[in-house]
Amino acid sequence: MLTIGILYFNLGLGAVAALTAMILRIGVLAQECPHGKPRAGAAATAIATAFAAIGTGGVILIGSVLPILQKEPFAALMLALGFAALCLGLGFTHAMGNLRVALLPDPAPQP
Repeated sequence: MLTIGILYFNLGLGAVAALTAMILRIGVLAQECPHGKPRAGAAATAIATAFAAIGTGGVILIGSVLPILQKEPFAALMLALGFAALCLGLGFTHAMGNLRVALLPDPAPQP
């Protein structure tokens, strides 16, 4: 079961790291846009940091259930990885929505 746990945490935290790097990379690319340039770096850093913290917590919480399913370690691994991937994907989608909103140009002042 220890091997399954180590494998789960390596894959789960690797997914968090990859998605966090994607958020930061999208922020770097957004800095090339004239409308969002001043905000892109700060927004991407803040959003990526929040995603990494919440994603790591989620991976740890899901991993804490692995010992309950000791009789079927492979099934436990697949269930945990699937649920972690689902949660991280939804979190990534939400992070991208927040980054998009943060980079919208300021509305023109109305007289």
